Amino acid sequence: MKNNRFARWFYGEDDTLIDKVEMKPQKERTPPERQVRRLMQEHERLHEHIYEDDNRKLWLFDKIYRIASVLFCLTFISILLVTVSWLPPSGSANNPGSNEVSARYIEKGLQETGAVNIVTGMILDYRAFDTFGESNVLYVATCAVLILLRLDHDEKRKPGDLTRSEAESNDRIYEPKNDMILQKVAGFLVPLIMIFGIYVILNGHLSPGGGFSGGAIIGAGLILYLNAFGFAKTERFFTEKTYKWVCFFALTFYCLAKSYSFFTGANHLESGIPLGTPGAILSSGLILPLNICVGLVVACTMYAFYALFRKGGF
Repeated sequence: MKNNRFARWFYGEDDTLIDKVEMKPQKERTPPERQVRRLMQEHERLHEHIYEDDNRKLWLFDKIYRIASVLFCLTFISILLVTVSWLPPSGSANNPGSNEVSARYIEKGLQETGAVNIVTGMILDYRAFDTFGESNVLYVATCAVLILLRLDHDEKRKPGDLTRSEAESNDRIYEPKNDMILQKVAGFLVPLIMIFGIYVILNGHLSPGGGFSGGAIIGAGLILYLNAFGFAKTERFFTEKTYKWVCFFALTFYCLAKSYSFFTGANHLESGIPLGTPGAILSSGLILPLNICVGLVVACTMYAFYALFRKGGF
């Protein structure tokens, strides 16, 4: 027993390790809060160093940027004012928009577009690029909201920001997904809403409706399904990638199809796209597929807005 440390201590013998082992104080461990504070201070110092007053390049770029912005705005306003000054008086009966254009739509709309619904023939044939611009506005608006409200992944978030998992947990606290009545009603209504939205889109050239109204109906069905079953089930078939690819293909097809149609029309060439029999479901040339494209963009935009404002992600 005298060979171990306990025996030496028990019998009062000196410990052989005393004064032979150098005892060093342990390094103080920085708590996470102090590390975060130190990183934020370093970031602020770096930011001040980059944008300090003696940095002539950034100062010069800022001045040029402001001057160029003012010149661009003034030039754009001047062009608009000059263009408006050449327009005919508003409301005059002699304006082409008040007599020739409307008469052309009514008298020859069915013959030239093949659409029984004159409004659909006008917005998706005569003024198809105007509708294309409106569809792009929806996509750009969604991108802007995505930039402002999107939550980054947990590993990319900044200190103090809400993570996706935290947003999901908060969402389930405030709107639980175990409401049996809501789920049963949604399970019955969502398929009917989707079918009705598809019907409105496919019959937009035959009756009142089209891509905008049908897409809004389908978007409402997606929102109802999300409220009833939550993001986990909805993301099985609709995610951020789904939205991007659907909008990309829909808008690309719309642009290419109408560019070809307008090119052949402007050069008095046969487009080769049959108008079909007026009143039939497969008629009116490109109006039917264009209605489908617009409906897809509108439906995706409605759901994307709701998902972004509610959680900050799809």
